Amino acid sequence: MRATMNRSTAVAVTDSDSRCQFEVICEVEPPTRPDLTRVRHQIGVLSQVADSFLIPDNHIGRATVSSVAVAHEVQAMGARGIACLNSRDRNLLGFRRDLLTAAAYGVDRFLYVYGDKPTAGGRTSELTVQAMIEETRAVAADPMFSGLAPFRAGVTCGLRAVPAWKATADFVFVQVSYSLESLLRWRESVQVPGPVYAGVMVLASAAMARNLAGTIPDIDIPQDLVTAVERDRNAGVDAACQQVLAIRDSGAFDGVHLVSVGRYRQVAALLETELRPPRESWGP
Repeated sequence: MRATMNRSTAVAVTDSDSRCQFEVICEVEPPTRPDLTRVRHQIGVLSQVADSFLIPDNHIGRATVSSVAVAHEVQAMGARGIACLNSRDRNLLGFRRDLLTAAAYGVDRFLYVYGDKPTAGGRTSELTVQAMIEETRAVAADPMFSGLAPFRAGVTCGLRAVPAWKATADFVFVQVSYSLESLLRWRESVQVPGPVYAGVMVLASAAMARNLAGTIPDIDIPQDLVTAVERDRNAGVDAACQQVLAIRDSGAFDGVHLVSVGRYRQVAALLETELRPPRESWGP
């Protein structure tokens, strides 16, 4: 038995129950060419540890294959997909097109984000994440979408207070953190009714650590981890996998959003035994 935190209340659950409740959402690297071979391979490798897959949208400001289309491909392979949609590249008409396409494909989970700075061109500046949430809610009353699975829309949040409008989202992705203590302090300080997923990212290099420190506010990357990664490129994989397990065992979160940054084979190999032990060892 172990304790699972539900806001400020501890509830005892069995280990088998906690495995069912804890969701591992693996982010896949979206294709920048009209070829889904690599993304299919990622899904196949990670399917042993992932409950769902998140597909970024025009990742780091570069054009990629539609996240809705890739989420459909994920589901065609028997997995669950979450399509990320950014407000940067859309006006309202374009967003409604995406919802129609998603409904036609059977994609019903979204993560709405502001979007990274584009490498070329600018923003449409017409749509915001809040407006996307409101439009998604309005669609539920549209007869065109009757009989379909309701859309579920999530948002991202830093390790700070959650704005009231974000708290209305169906789920929340918390920013990447390398500090379990910081994540637990934040979780104790907020009241969010829907599932909350902690961000975990493999640290691949010291250069990546500097980049993250410059782009994510208040992120704490231990210097000993940076040093370890400089000595051994697998150290970042080991640390990320240990973080996933520590977050699971804390009981404070409903799951993790895991970003393997190209190290998905190593991540899957390390996590498979810990997250998905043989069924017979779970008990009745």
